[in-house]
Amino acid sequence: MQLTILGCAGTFPGPHSPCSGYLVEHDGFRLVVDLGSGALGNLQRHIDLRDVDAVYLTHLHADHCIDLVAYFYARRYHPTGLLPQLPVYGPAGMKYRIHAAFEEPPVDGFDDVYAFHERSAGTMEIGPFTVTAAVVRHPIECHGLRIEAGGRVLTYSADTASCPELVELARNADVFLCEASWPSDPVPPPGIHLTGREAGEHATLAGARRLLLTHLMPFHDPQAMLAEAKETYDGSLEVVHAGSVYTV
Repeated sequence: MQLTILGCAGTFPGPHSPCSGYLVEHDGFRLVVDLGSGALGNLQRHIDLRDVDAVYLTHLHADHCIDLVAYFYARRYHPTGLLPQLPVYGPAGMKYRIHAAFEEPPVDGFDDVYAFHERSAGTMEIGPFTVTAAVVRHPIECHGLRIEAGGRVLTYSADTASCPELVELARNADVFLCEASWPSDPVPPPGIHLTGREAGEHATLAGARRLLLTHLMPFHDPQAMLAEAKETYDGSLEVVHAGSVYTV
């Protein structure tokens, strides 16, 4: 598998990165996981807009899904004509959430562009990927993902506070892409996000082989978050950047 970071800023775009967006590729299949504010622009640095095969939205906060609105226009009015209907997977309410973002829903041709497949926790096949979703700890329904292909495992935390479900998703993962939104001091609000230290703790408990920190809020120093994670995890560790590419 190949993982490309389209955006890694938490909550709102930062000066160096859009919000969450990740491109996962294997055997020519291109799965986009989340498409937050600004991520669509960076997607075009790596592949053609026509070449996305599927999208998985982990949850319906704007910093993880709102560029699906802009992508509608790119697919609906592409110079080569209307692109094939794109499957979009994720939690209940996706279609309503994206549809309602337009100025005058219903939008003409909306169902010609996207085929929404609302999912609950469990395992499914998306192209060559086996994708296991678990509901993690966030104010709205949010799916952490375990993505498997070619004998390799990529786990993505999505947005979550500390929870045992995340440890199980990341069990023996080759790469654990984990949010680290806030520093431990001052004590952050409960039940929303992980600190750098907590991201390291989850990776250690899971036995993950490599930890990549993402979803850092632009307020915070990435090196400080990295130092926190090093306190609780002694494996391969780094903070991701928009445009970085990893082999899983």
